[in-house]
Amino acid sequence: MRQKLNRHKIREKALQALFPLNFNPDLTKEDAIKNALAFEHPDEFIDEKAENFIPYLDILVTGVIAKKEEIDQLISKHLAAKWKLQRIAKIDLIILRIAIFEIHYMEEKEIPDIVAINEAIELTKTFSEEKSSKFINGVLSSVLKEYQHV
Repeated sequence: MRQKLNRHKIREKALQALFPLNFNPDLTKEDAIKNALAFEHPDEFIDEKAENFIPYLDILVTGVIAKKEEIDQLISKHLAAKWKLQRIAKIDLIILRIAIFEIHYMEEKEIPDIVAINEAIELTKTFSEEKSSKFINGVLSSVLKEYQHV
């Protein structure tokens, strides 16, 4: 039986798929998504065909991969002077990438910007250090201010 995931869980799965892709150039997007889906409940998400992936999960992973360099430039632009992209914890960087993709690149604005930011903060609280949520909030708030003035 295939389990239905809400948007929050889909973002978690996107994070779990994008994290290993950051370190393993031989890993395919499809395998990363399959591994993320099978991580907690391996029997519930087994599906050999990539086209049967959860659509929003595929959109997030594909989009973040495709726009990674643009997103990273945007993140760099909004870091404090002493910070460099390489200094950001990888998990925090991927959370930022997902949120910025939702804010900047989603074709239809079905996700309000504030929801993307709140979801990023929730992911940070679950998968990163306690102090990282303030950092994530600060960067995303700065990105959002610029985006709203364009």
